[in-house]
Amino acid sequence: MSNKNTPNVLFIMADQMKASILRMYSSEIGIETPSLERLASEGVRFENPITPHPLCVPARTSVMTGRYPHSTGCRRNETLMPENEQHAFRIWKENGFTTGLIGKNHCFVEQSDLDLFDVRCEISHAGLPSQGIAANYKGEVPGTTGMEWPVPETDINAAHEDRRNLSSNAQSPRIAYKVSGNPEELFGTALIASQTEDFLDKYSGGEFRSDDEEHGNPFALWVSFPDPHEPYEAPRRYVDMLPPEEVVLPPQRTDEYTDGTSPERNRVLARMKRQTDDSEEHRRGVVSVYQAMTRFVDDGIGRILDKLEELGLRENTIVVFTADHGDFGGEHGMMVKGGVFYDALVKVPLIVSWPSGGVPTDAVDGSMASTLDIIPTLFELQGLASFNGLAEGWQRDTDRTATVLSEEDTRRMAGRPLPTVTKFTPRDAAFSEYGTGGPPVTMEVLKRSNQPFGYHTLIETLWAREAEGRRKMVRTREWKYVTDPMARGATLTSGTDGGPGDVDELYDLTKDPWELKNVAHLPENAAVISEMRSLLAGWMIETEDPYPVEIPTTVGRSPST
Repeated sequence: MSNKNTPNVLFIMADQMKASILRMYSSEIGIETPSLERLASEGVRFENPITPHPLCVPARTSVMTGRYPHSTGCRRNETLMPENEQHAFRIWKENGFTTGLIGKNHCFVEQSDLDLFDVRCEISHAGLPSQGIAANYKGEVPGTTGMEWPVPETDINAAHEDRRNLSSNAQSPRIAYKVSGNPEELFGTALIASQTEDFLDKYSGGEFRSDDEEHGNPFALWVSFPDPHEPYEAPRRYVDMLPPEEVVLPPQRTDEYTDGTSPERNRVLARMKRQTDDSEEHRRGVVSVYQAMTRFVDDGIGRILDKLEELGLRENTIVVFTADHGDFGGEHGMMVKGGVFYDALVKVPLIVSWPSGGVPTDAVDGSMASTLDIIPTLFELQGLASFNGLAEGWQRDTDRTATVLSEEDTRRMAGRPLPTVTKFTPRDAAFSEYGTGGPPVTMEVLKRSNQPFGYHTLIETLWAREAEGRRKMVRTREWKYVTDPMARGATLTSGTDGGPGDVDELYDLTKDPWELKNVAHLPENAAVISEMRSLLAGWMIETEDPYPVEIPTTVGRSPST
């Protein structure tokens, strides 16, 4: 297809940014983010976007493929994008786009995938990817492609030294934070914004254009901020904007994990991380830094949007903002994440903006959405694919618009174009999953860890907790249901350590938006659980094939000729 008028894509992702940290999503605890609010006024903000998995790699690989982790096989942080998988950057590169990744990767590690990027400049939570024996963190690839960092790499790594040592210098065993005096320009967030500005300058100046291109090809750029993921460190200027004494802590229920209604895996997580023994000053301090990191990212996004405008690129650039997953951020008395399905971890921000392309402005879509739907939406807007035939019955091939992706390609994706941005109908429910079928991490297993429990326990048990069970979640606008098909014979009993096992969870989001009361055991909710189980069963059946099976184009056998 011709690239002459194909729009660019600027895909901005934050790491571990829950929706409710933004005022746009929560008037109670959210903070002002002027740049994201500006972007929302120029596009469509989705009120209920859900990640397919509340963990970095499974979420990122799912976004890039439009497929669930149970289809890609990327169910853990140690299982990254498989070689030869169909994903967005493979498709963009094969169609002549200038491609780039600036920031956190945690998705692509195969050389055939890395070669798809004209520009690749990775930086993550602890600075630049490590070389040699220290390079044991999958998903970070040393070296750069196409551009160099604007400051010496030794300066970047020195500025991230505090983060690398933060957990060992903790004010509390559960979580640490730091208000930093390090130069702002050496923080990952600022470096990513600067590098993105430089990329756009170079693109606008024709630096990535080949000799035989008159106008240049469109770009597809993934700008991936590692913040506000822990280690929690923010420049003092941003903490001063959002001081601890002004933090509004989320509502709590003190007996949430001791009244006999919480599943054991939730209680295990709370036993490791709940800040019950931490002072209010500490709890406010860590949330304040998480907020400050979020505001820092917002300012970086503002710089990038300004550069698009300055260079005249905004009109032909689709801008998307989302996060891979969320963070407790003080909800349920915890920070970080941990393999459960509260909205703090699965509900993320999502904004799509392209005013000159017909995408509505200052619009809010209240339906359920999945971040799996982002890439199909972009392909639909760019004219690379048409998903119309998937719901049109047996004559679907007769009037299809010529596109790059075949029907088999689009059927391979579980995501579908988003409503309001396109003419597609909205989802009634969204789904998320966790686990690989491993054994449970019980209270008895937890007791073998070194005490006092805390962040070190979270890391020590990480691989086992990533693998345990096969949890499934379905969420509608009114209800959330979580179950584990592997659980057997679970019953609700009372108690603390000897309490319930892998009981189901059901939350009435209308009455209990903070998900403080599991009401799965109440007899009056039996019909709701039946309906939610039906939704889960339908989803599991619909997405059970890793690759699409060929569908005939005629009702009967074609006549012989």
